[in-house]
Amino acid sequence: MVIVETYSVAVLMCIITMLCWGSWANTQKLASREWRFQLFYWDYALGVLLFSLILAFTLGSMGTGGRSFIADLKQAVAPALGSAFLGGVIFNLSNILLVAAIDIAGMAVAFPIGVGLALVIGVVANYDSASSGNAMILFAGVACVTLAIIIDAIAYKKLSPANKTTVKGIVLSVVAGLLMGFFYRFVAGAMGTLSEENVLEAGKLSPYTAIVLFSLGLFLSNFLWNSIVMIKPFVGEPVPFGDYFTKGNAKLHLVGILGGAVWNLGMSFSIIAAGAASFAISYGLGQGATMIAALWGVFIWKEFRSAPKGTNSLLTLMFIFYLIGLVLIIVSKLI
Repeated sequence: MVIVETYSVAVLMCIITMLCWGSWANTQKLASREWRFQLFYWDYALGVLLFSLILAFTLGSMGTGGRSFIADLKQAVAPALGSAFLGGVIFNLSNILLVAAIDIAGMAVAFPIGVGLALVIGVVANYDSASSGNAMILFAGVACVTLAIIIDAIAYKKLSPANKTTVKGIVLSVVAGLLMGFFYRFVAGAMGTLSEENVLEAGKLSPYTAIVLFSLGLFLSNFLWNSIVMIKPFVGEPVPFGDYFTKGNAKLHLVGILGGAVWNLGMSFSIIAAGAASFAISYGLGQGATMIAALWGVFIWKEFRSAPKGTNSLLTLMFIFYLIGLVLIIVSKLI
Protein backbone atom coordinates (compact mmCIF):
# COMPACT_ATOMS: atom_id res chain seq x y z
CA MET A 1 0.00 0.00 0.00
CA VAL A 2 1.08 3.59 -0.56
CA ILE A 3 2.18 5.19 2.73
CA VAL A 4 2.36 8.90 3.58
CA GLU A 5 5.47 9.49 5.68
CA THR A 6 6.01 13.27 5.73
CA TYR A 7 3.96 15.82 7.64
CA SER A 8 3.94 18.31 4.76
CA VAL A 9 2.32 15.77 2.40
CA ALA A 10 -0.17 14.85 5.14
CA VAL A 11 -1.17 18.49 5.61
CA LEU A 12 -1.63 18.89 1.85
CA MET A 13 -3.92 15.86 1.86
CA CYS A 14 -5.90 17.31 4.78
CA ILE A 15 -6.36 20.54 2.83
CA ILE A 16 -7.69 18.49 -0.09
CA THR A 17 -10.03 16.84 2.42
CA MET A 18 -11.38 20.28 3.35
CA LEU A 19 -11.91 21.14 -0.29
CA CYS A 20 -13.75 17.87 -0.95
CA TRP A 21 -15.90 17.93 2.20
CA GLY A 22 -16.79 21.55 1.55
CA SER A 23 -17.53 21.04 -2.15
CA TRP A 24 -19.43 17.77 -2.58
CA ALA A 25 -22.73 19.40 -1.58
CA ASN A 26 -22.60 21.38 -4.83
CA THR A 27 -23.66 18.17 -6.56
CA GLN A 28 -26.69 17.95 -4.27
CA LYS A 29 -27.51 21.58 -5.06
CA LEU A 30 -27.41 20.79 -8.78
CA ALA A 31 -29.49 17.62 -8.44
CA SER A 32 -32.08 19.12 -6.07
CA ARG A 33 -33.37 21.29 -8.89
CA GLU A 34 -34.96 18.14 -10.35
CA TRP A 35 -35.53 15.75 -7.44
CA ARG A 36 -35.52 15.53 -3.66
CA PHE A 37 -32.42 14.91 -1.60
CA GLN A 38 -33.48 11.37 -0.60
CA LEU A 39 -33.27 10.27 -4.24
CA PHE A 40 -29.93 11.99 -4.75
CA TYR A 41 -28.62 10.24 -1.64
CA TRP A 42 -28.91 6.74 -3.16
CA ASP A 43 -26.42 7.67 -5.87
CA TYR A 44 -24.26 9.52 -3.35
CA ALA A 45 -23.93 6.36 -1.23
CA LEU A 46 -23.08 4.32 -4.32
CA GLY A 47 -20.39 6.84 -5.30
CA VAL A 48 -18.82 6.57 -1.83
CA LEU A 49 -18.58 2.77 -2.10
CA LEU A 50 -17.31 2.69 -5.69
CA PHE A 51 -14.55 5.19 -4.97
CA SER A 52 -13.37 3.24 -1.91
CA LEU A 53 -13.01 0.08 -4.01
CA ILE A 54 -11.12 1.89 -6.78
CA LEU A 55 -8.72 3.32 -4.19
CA ALA A 56 -8.26 -0.05 -2.46
CA PHE A 57 -7.32 -1.86 -5.67
CA THR A 58 -4.94 0.91 -6.78
CA LEU A 59 -3.08 2.85 -4.06
CA GLY A 60 -4.14 0.29 -1.44
CA SER A 61 -2.50 -2.55 -3.35
CA MET A 62 0.68 -0.80 -4.53
CA GLY A 63 4.05 -0.32 -2.85
CA THR A 64 6.10 -2.53 -0.57
CA GLY A 65 4.98 -1.26 2.84
CA GLY A 66 2.05 -2.52 4.86
CA ARG A 67 -0.28 -5.04 3.18
CA SER A 68 -2.21 -5.07 -0.09
CA PHE A 69 -5.99 -4.71 0.14
CA ILE A 70 -6.96 -8.39 -0.34
CA ALA A 71 -4.18 -9.66 1.97
CA ASP A 72 -5.18 -7.11 4.59
CA LEU A 73 -8.84 -8.06 4.35
CA LYS A 74 -8.05 -11.78 4.80
CA GLN A 75 -6.03 -11.30 7.99
CA ALA A 76 -8.31 -8.74 9.67
CA VAL A 77 -10.07 -9.70 12.90
CA ALA A 78 -13.82 -9.21 13.33
CA PRO A 79 -13.63 -6.32 15.86
CA ALA A 80 -11.55 -4.23 13.46
CA LEU A 81 -13.87 -4.93 10.54
CA GLY A 82 -16.91 -4.19 12.69
CA SER A 83 -15.50 -0.93 14.05
CA ALA A 84 -14.86 0.54 10.59
CA PHE A 85 -18.27 -0.70 9.37
CA LEU A 86 -20.00 0.87 12.39
CA GLY A 87 -18.26 4.17 11.65
CA GLY A 88 -19.96 4.20 8.25
CA VAL A 89 -23.36 3.41 9.74
CA ILE A 90 -23.04 6.23 12.29
CA PHE A 91 -21.76 8.75 9.77
CA ASN A 92 -24.57 7.96 7.32
CA LEU A 93 -27.23 8.59 9.95
CA SER A 94 -25.57 11.86 10.99
CA ASN A 95 -25.22 13.06 7.41
CA ILE A 96 -28.86 12.32 6.54
CA LEU A 97 -30.02 14.12 9.70
CA LEU A 98 -27.83 17.10 8.85
CA VAL A 99 -29.24 17.36 5.32
CA ALA A 100 -32.78 17.11 6.72
CA ALA A 101 -31.97 19.81 9.29
CA ILE A 102 -30.71 22.14 6.57
CA ASP A 103 -33.99 21.52 4.74
CA ILE A 104 -35.97 22.57 7.84
CA ALA A 105 -33.91 25.24 9.62
CA GLY A 106 -31.69 26.50 6.82
CA MET A 107 -27.92 26.82 6.65
CA ALA A 108 -27.97 29.57 9.27
CA VAL A 109 -28.67 27.06 12.02
CA ALA A 110 -28.17 23.51 10.80
CA PHE A 111 -24.71 23.56 9.25
CA PRO A 112 -22.89 25.68 11.87
CA ILE A 113 -24.48 23.76 14.75
CA GLY A 114 -24.00 20.32 13.23
CA VAL A 115 -20.49 20.70 11.80
CA GLY A 116 -19.38 22.99 14.63
CA LEU A 117 -20.27 20.34 17.20
CA ALA A 118 -18.67 17.65 15.06
CA LEU A 119 -15.41 19.58 14.82
CA VAL A 120 -15.07 20.22 18.55
CA ILE A 121 -16.17 16.73 19.61
CA GLY A 122 -14.11 15.05 16.90
CA VAL A 123 -10.85 16.76 17.81
CA VAL A 124 -11.34 16.03 21.52
CA ALA A 125 -12.36 12.40 20.88
CA ASN A 126 -9.44 11.77 18.54
CA TYR A 127 -6.79 13.68 20.52
CA ASP A 128 -3.70 11.70 21.45
CA SER A 129 -1.05 13.61 23.37
CA ALA A 130 1.66 11.33 22.01
CA SER A 131 0.99 12.18 18.36
CA SER A 132 -1.17 15.29 18.15
CA GLY A 133 1.46 17.89 19.00
CA ASN A 134 1.06 20.97 21.20
CA ALA A 135 -2.36 20.73 22.84
CA MET A 136 -2.67 24.45 23.63
CA ILE A 137 -1.97 25.52 20.05
CA LEU A 138 -4.14 22.74 18.58
CA PHE A 139 -7.17 23.65 20.66
CA ALA A 140 -6.59 27.37 20.09
CA GLY A 141 -6.81 26.59 16.38
CA VAL A 142 -10.01 24.62 16.92
CA ALA A 143 -11.41 27.57 18.90
CA CYS A 144 -10.65 29.94 16.02
CA VAL A 145 -12.32 27.68 13.47
CA THR A 146 -15.31 27.31 15.81
CA LEU A 147 -15.53 31.11 16.15
CA ALA A 148 -15.41 31.40 12.36
CA ILE A 149 -18.31 28.94 12.12
CA ILE A 150 -20.32 31.00 14.63
CA ILE A 151 -19.67 34.17 12.63
CA ASP A 152 -20.72 32.26 9.52
CA ALA A 153 -24.00 31.41 11.26
CA ILE A 154 -24.59 35.06 12.12
CA ALA A 155 -23.95 36.07 8.53
CA TYR A 156 -26.38 33.44 7.25
CA LYS A 157 -28.95 34.56 9.82
CA LYS A 158 -28.86 38.05 8.34
CA LEU A 159 -29.70 36.51 5.00
CA SER A 160 -32.19 33.81 6.03
CA PRO A 161 -35.68 34.53 7.38
CA ALA A 162 -35.83 33.96 11.12
CA ASN A 163 -39.04 31.93 10.84
CA LYS A 164 -37.15 29.07 9.15
CA THR A 165 -35.56 28.17 12.45
CA THR A 166 -37.65 25.56 14.22
CA VAL A 167 -37.14 23.42 17.29
CA LYS A 168 -37.20 20.32 15.09
CA GLY A 169 -34.40 21.68 12.91
CA ILE A 170 -32.24 22.61 15.89
CA VAL A 171 -32.71 19.19 17.53
CA LEU A 172 -31.80 17.42 14.28
CA SER A 173 -28.70 19.61 13.93
CA VAL A 174 -27.52 18.83 17.46
CA VAL A 175 -28.07 15.08 17.06
CA ALA A 176 -26.31 15.14 13.68
CA GLY A 177 -23.33 16.99 15.16
CA LEU A 178 -23.03 14.62 18.11
CA LEU A 179 -23.04 11.57 15.84
CA MET A 180 -20.69 13.11 13.30
CA GLY A 181 -18.21 13.97 16.01
CA PHE A 182 -17.78 10.31 17.01
CA PHE A 183 -17.91 8.33 13.75
CA TYR A 184 -14.25 9.05 12.90
CA ARG A 185 -13.05 7.44 16.11
CA PHE A 186 -14.52 4.07 15.11
CA VAL A 187 -12.72 4.13 11.78
CA ALA A 188 -9.46 5.23 13.41
CA GLY A 189 -9.78 2.50 16.04
CA ALA A 190 -9.95 -0.16 13.34
CA MET A 191 -6.62 0.83 11.82
CA GLY A 192 -3.29 -0.72 12.75
CA THR A 193 -0.07 1.13 13.49
CA LEU A 194 3.01 0.95 11.29
CA SER A 195 6.43 0.00 12.63
CA GLU A 196 9.58 1.88 11.61
CA GLU A 197 10.03 -0.78 8.93
CA ASN A 198 6.51 -0.05 7.60
CA VAL A 199 5.13 -3.35 8.89
CA LEU A 200 1.43 -3.06 9.67
CA GLU A 201 0.03 -4.28 12.99
CA ALA A 202 -1.51 -7.75 12.66
CA GLY A 203 -5.29 -8.13 12.87
CA LYS A 204 -6.00 -4.44 12.30
CA LEU A 205 -6.76 -2.72 8.99
CA SER A 206 -4.78 -0.57 6.60
CA PRO A 207 -6.32 2.87 5.92
CA TYR A 208 -7.52 1.64 2.52
CA THR A 209 -9.29 -1.41 3.93
CA ALA A 210 -10.81 0.68 6.72
CA ILE A 211 -12.24 3.08 4.12
CA VAL A 212 -13.84 0.18 2.21
CA LEU A 213 -15.50 -1.20 5.36
CA PHE A 214 -16.61 2.30 6.34
CA SER A 215 -18.08 2.84 2.86
CA LEU A 216 -19.82 -0.52 2.97
CA GLY A 217 -21.39 0.43 6.30
CA LEU A 218 -22.57 3.72 4.81
CA PHE A 219 -23.98 2.06 1.68
CA LEU A 220 -25.82 -0.80 3.40
CA SER A 221 -27.20 1.38 6.20
CA ASN A 222 -28.65 3.65 3.54
CA PHE A 223 -31.30 1.00 2.92
CA LEU A 224 -32.42 1.61 6.51
CA TRP A 225 -31.80 5.31 7.19
CA ASN A 226 -32.71 6.70 3.78
CA SER A 227 -35.73 4.42 3.46
CA ILE A 228 -37.05 5.77 6.76
CA VAL A 229 -36.73 9.43 5.70
CA MET A 230 -38.37 8.59 2.36
CA ILE A 231 -41.36 6.94 4.04
CA LYS A 232 -41.55 9.38 6.98
CA PRO A 233 -39.75 12.59 5.92
CA PHE A 234 -39.29 15.29 8.55
CA VAL A 235 -41.03 17.74 6.21
CA GLY A 236 -43.11 17.32 3.08
CA GLU A 237 -44.82 14.34 1.54
CA PRO A 238 -43.36 10.79 1.45
CA VAL A 239 -40.99 10.13 -1.44
CA PRO A 240 -42.04 7.15 -3.62
CA PHE A 241 -39.21 4.66 -4.21
CA GLY A 242 -40.26 4.38 -7.83
CA ASP A 243 -39.29 8.03 -8.40
CA TYR A 244 -35.64 6.95 -8.39
CA PHE A 245 -36.24 5.10 -11.65
CA THR A 246 -39.02 7.15 -13.24
CA LYS A 247 -37.72 10.65 -12.48
CA GLY A 248 -34.01 9.94 -12.69
CA ASN A 249 -31.82 10.08 -15.76
CA ALA A 250 -28.17 9.30 -16.49
CA LYS A 251 -27.08 12.87 -15.74
CA LEU A 252 -28.79 12.97 -12.35
CA HIS A 253 -27.40 9.58 -11.34
CA LEU A 254 -23.87 10.54 -12.40
CA VAL A 255 -24.07 13.81 -10.45
CA GLY A 256 -24.99 11.88 -7.30
CA ILE A 257 -22.23 9.32 -7.82
CA LEU A 258 -19.75 12.16 -8.38
CA GLY A 259 -20.85 13.75 -5.11
CA GLY A 260 -20.17 10.54 -3.21
CA ALA A 261 -16.79 10.07 -4.90
CA VAL A 262 -15.72 13.64 -4.10
CA TRP A 263 -16.74 13.27 -0.44
CA ASN A 264 -14.91 9.94 -0.14
CA LEU A 265 -11.77 11.35 -1.73
CA GLY A 266 -11.72 13.73 1.21
CA MET A 267 -12.44 10.98 3.73
CA SER A 268 -9.76 8.73 2.24
CA PHE A 269 -7.10 11.42 2.28
CA SER A 270 -8.00 12.31 5.87
CA ILE A 271 -7.60 8.70 7.03
CA ILE A 272 -4.43 8.08 4.99
CA ALA A 273 -2.83 11.31 6.21
CA ALA A 274 -3.64 10.62 9.87
CA GLY A 275 -0.59 8.39 10.28
CA ALA A 276 1.75 11.32 9.71
CA ALA A 277 -0.46 14.13 11.00
CA SER A 278 -2.42 12.44 13.86
CA PHE A 279 -6.15 11.74 13.83
CA ALA A 280 -7.01 14.91 15.78
CA ILE A 281 -5.20 17.25 13.37
CA SER A 282 -6.43 15.37 10.30
CA TYR A 283 -10.05 15.49 11.46
CA GLY A 284 -9.83 19.09 12.68
CA LEU A 285 -8.48 20.37 9.38
CA GLY A 286 -11.03 18.39 7.43
CA GLN A 287 -13.98 19.80 9.35
CA GLY A 288 -12.92 23.29 8.34
CA ALA A 289 -14.95 22.39 5.26
CA THR A 290 -17.71 24.66 6.58
CA MET A 291 -15.71 27.62 5.35
CA ILE A 292 -15.10 26.04 1.95
CA ALA A 293 -18.86 25.63 1.63
CA ALA A 294 -19.21 29.29 2.56
CA LEU A 295 -16.76 30.25 -0.20
CA TRP A 296 -18.89 28.39 -2.74
CA GLY A 297 -21.99 30.11 -1.42
CA VAL A 298 -20.49 33.60 -1.51
CA PHE A 299 -18.55 33.59 -4.77
CA ILE A 300 -20.17 30.93 -6.97
CA TRP A 301 -23.82 30.61 -5.93
CA LYS A 302 -24.02 34.31 -4.92
CA GLU A 303 -26.09 33.49 -1.84
CA PHE A 304 -25.24 36.83 -0.21
CA ARG A 305 -25.89 39.20 -3.10
CA SER A 306 -29.11 40.41 -1.41
CA ALA A 307 -27.68 40.39 2.12
CA PRO A 308 -28.13 43.52 4.28
CA LYS A 309 -25.39 46.02 5.05
CA GLY A 310 -22.64 44.73 7.37
CA THR A 311 -22.77 41.13 6.13
CA ASN A 312 -19.60 41.48 4.03
CA SER A 313 -17.66 42.58 7.13
CA LEU A 314 -18.84 39.47 8.96
CA LEU A 315 -17.78 37.28 6.05
CA THR A 316 -14.33 38.88 6.00
CA LEU A 317 -13.96 38.31 9.75
CA MET A 318 -15.11 34.73 9.33
CA PHE A 319 -12.44 33.97 6.74
CA ILE A 320 -9.73 35.64 8.87
CA PHE A 321 -10.50 33.48 11.92
CA TYR A 322 -10.77 30.44 9.70
CA LEU A 323 -7.29 30.98 8.23
CA ILE A 324 -5.79 31.69 11.66
CA GLY A 325 -7.35 28.48 12.97
CA LEU A 326 -5.95 26.43 10.10
CA VAL A 327 -2.45 27.81 10.62
CA LEU A 328 -2.58 27.05 14.36
CA ILE A 329 -3.79 23.49 13.77
CA ILE A 330 -1.02 22.90 11.23
CA VAL A 331 1.83 24.34 13.34
CA SER A 332 0.64 22.58 16.53
CA LYS A 333 2.40 19.46 15.26
CA LEU A 334 5.64 21.32 14.68
CA ILE A 335 6.03 22.97 18.09
